[in-house]
Amino acid sequence: MPRQARLDTPGTLHHVIMRGIERKRIVKDDLDRQNFISRMGTLALETETSIYAWALLSNHAHILLRSGPLGLSNYMRRLLTGYATFHNRRHNRHGHLFQNRYKSIVCEENAYFKELLRYIHLNPLRAKLVDTLANLNRYRFCGHAVILGRYQNEWQDRKYVLSWFGSNEDIARKAYHDFVHKGMSQGRRDDLVGGGLIRSQGGWTAVKSMRRLGIREKSDERILGSGQFVEKLIHEADHTRKEQFSTRERQKKAIAMIKDVCRKKKISYEALSTGGRCHKISEIRTHLAKILTEELGLTLTQIGHYLGVSPSAITKAINRLKK
Repeated sequence: MPRQARLDTPGTLHHVIMRGIERKRIVKDDLDRQNFISRMGTLALETETSIYAWALLSNHAHILLRSGPLGLSNYMRRLLTGYATFHNRRHNRHGHLFQNRYKSIVCEENAYFKELLRYIHLNPLRAKLVDTLANLNRYRFCGHAVILGRYQNEWQDRKYVLSWFGSNEDIARKAYHDFVHKGMSQGRRDDLVGGGLIRSQGGWTAVKSMRRLGIREKSDERILGSGQFVEKLIHEADHTRKEQFSTRERQKKAIAMIKDVCRKKKISYEALSTGGRCHKISEIRTHLAKILTEELGLTLTQIGHYLGVSPSAITKAINRLKK
């Protein structure tokens, strides 16, 4: 069965899981860990990605984040490719470091934000990288100690996390710590590491009960949330895809139109698109700028790209025509 496209709308809450290929280690020492974390934070600031929780383990990592204006894929591609290049060079290895496709689950915030915080931040304890909650409170390679104020990460949105636990920082910090402590006995939470109906409803027993009652709930393997949340998200994703398709169609029409005019005027498309400045090309470029603006609604930046000049040059050409 082919994989579904990622749900990658900017501003979406994702639980991201990346694993080493064949479950091999992705970090071998503290220098590796520091490099991974530094990249994660630097890229978060550059791409306006909000990071709320994270845990770096030996052969995989978890991040709870809200994607920035460029979406999740841009952030993850730069993080994984950059770190893999560093790691391979440092350890004299070749080939893939991570599984080819990281896992990203879109999460319904009101229902799952606090549970995901706790689950992700307890990972080092479950993996026996630390043996007590007191040691987890001081553990550098997990976002938990940052939330408690033990370490500072300017790229981690500690303030937003604490706002879920109280308006006063001291009270919120204690409430957060107590909440994490209460979850220590839960163990592995399979319901928080994926999407679909069974996970979203809290288990197979709940799903069977729904079916007996004749309740039908919309679900999607990429989404952890209620049926209503799933329907809303799928609708938004479909709308975004339609807009992207419409943009691509306009771009194809623009190129076809430019080539047709070049053929009729007996000049090469390459001469026009690479910024040719002779009088005839400038006249044709001005004519095309007007058509592409009025008939296809392209932006000045897009038109400038196709016609081989800057957006300001397109503006000047259109103003000349108006005069």
